[in-house]
Amino acid sequence: MLLKSAITTRRVFLRSNLGMGAVFMAGRASGSDSILGPQGTAPGGKSRVVVARDEKLRVGNSSPSQDGILKILDRALQTFFDRDQPIEAWKQLVRPGEVVGLKVNCLAGRGISTNRQLVEGICERLQQVGVRSIVIWDRLNADLESVGFKIIEGNAGIRCFGNDFAGYEQELAVYGSVGSLLSTTLTRICDAVINLPVLKDHGITGITGALKNMFGAIHNPNKYHLNVGDPYVADVNMLPAVRQKIRLSICDATTAQYEGGPSFMPQWTWPYNGLIVARDPVAMDYTCWQIIERKRAEKGLEPLSRVKRAPVYLSTAADSRHQLGTCDPNKIQLVET
Repeated sequence: MLLKSAITTRRVFLRSNLGMGAVFMAGRASGSDSILGPQGTAPGGKSRVVVARDEKLRVGNSSPSQDGILKILDRALQTFFDRDQPIEAWKQLVRPGEVVGLKVNCLAGRGISTNRQLVEGICERLQQVGVRSIVIWDRLNADLESVGFKIIEGNAGIRCFGNDFAGYEQELAVYGSVGSLLSTTLTRICDAVINLPVLKDHGITGITGALKNMFGAIHNPNKYHLNVGDPYVADVNMLPAVRQKIRLSICDATTAQYEGGPSFMPQWTWPYNGLIVARDPVAMDYTCWQIIERKRAEKGLEPLSRVKRAPVYLSTAADSRHQLGTCDPNKIQLVET
């Protein structure tokens, strides 16, 4: 039976159906009076990045609580959009009737992937502002199932499937160094996408964040890891459907990893207990990079530049050709809450 279109209760509706056992132009989503300009620029032209944390969210390797992660999500979105209520914040982002995609990252399985609790919270808020069609997606059905998501097909409600189910376009999308087939979930099904990366190290590209997460939208990501992912990561994010449809990035930083990624290596993870929110994917990834570097230094590891995997593609993404955002800390408004 297809999912009901309206929320009943978070625990009954969302848990039963999800499986318990980027340039965004201001006003595009809702015609609202959002104070933020392109890429989430705050007054003064800086890209706003919000880091919301709660040290009591989880202890050790325990899972974050549903209520706890929803509280952090609300606080992060309200802070980002300068709104007093979470629903008013979400109204700045999406319109009723749109099909909204949630691009999760499930490659590493349960240990270090986008949490179901976060996805459930986002689905709840989207439904409360009138979004009735939501697609949770990643590269493979198997990856989604490994985290505990239930594969759900159909044409409406909350759906969940991989690109191996939905398929890819037949013609290459080309920009600069890349030529790839794009997921039809991105190109044909979703009107807007919320990007949900994970805060973690990557053994080739330095980090995996908002920009790198969109490798999950193409059929051939294995081709684009040379030279620490430069310029490939930036060029993938210049493909029109990627650049035009991502409305916001919410980085799941409840559990973070500072070495050994992208696979789950528990000896190098720690409970960061937070979410990071931005429209500017470059500013988000720069912020993620600095968090990882601080943890590496704390643990006595060399900086990524010393081990020849600093994410140099961030500078490419910020250059005059790409203009995907900024990695200049003087142009980032970092708000911690």
